[in-house]
Amino acid sequence: MENELRCLVIEDEVATSHYICKGLREAGYAVTACANGADGLNYAITEKWSIVILDRMLPGHIDGLSIIAKLRSLGDRTPVIIVSALTNVDERVSGLRAGADDYLSKPFAFSELLARIESLLRRVSPGHDTTQLQVADLTLDMRAMRATRATRIIALQAREYRLLEYLMRHEGQVVTRTMLLEAVWDYHFDPQTNVIDVQISRLRTKIDKDFFPNLIHTVRGVGYRLAVYDAGADD
Repeated sequence: MENELRCLVIEDEVATSHYICKGLREAGYAVTACANGADGLNYAITEKWSIVILDRMLPGHIDGLSIIAKLRSLGDRTPVIIVSALTNVDERVSGLRAGADDYLSKPFAFSELLARIESLLRRVSPGHDTTQLQVADLTLDMRAMRATRATRIIALQAREYRLLEYLMRHEGQVVTRTMLLEAVWDYHFDPQTNVIDVQISRLRTKIDKDFFPNLIHTVRGVGYRLAVYDAGADD
């Protein structure tokens, strides 16, 4: 089928592979799975995929990063999500710098993996402008580094811009304090300050005050979500 969403899963742990494949098939994806780097690379470069999910560590002489490097060297921009038990910051950074679009640490909830897949596929869908993010009437122009809502220009400080961009790139997903500290503040530890709360409050004043609906929602005890409507949040 022309519009069929095809997912390649490269994972050597049988239980993990079964867990991912079962969930994807139930979500309507056509899934092909393989358990080693050599087969994974062959599938990745010889067929067309909507998205590739792979482990960092694979049996044989070809690991996950080598597969990504080969794809990118061929000019293949297929979205790739690394799913790995290597969870420290340096490993995640290495994976993203190698060309992965996202990095999910094991163990994980399938709902989170599916949300990340859907987010990536929205970004690469036909006609999508990768220089512009939009949620409802909120637009972020990354070429001009300018935010607008309902055609009104919103003045943002550099940190507010980074925070808003991160939230918009993860539209509909819960982002935790740890995620925000690492992505926006470059902290790899919690400094035990209210810096996030202060910045979120300032950002809300700029993009939600005098507008409807509110887009930034608090998920109590967890973090925040940017979405048009969030019934599970504690606004």
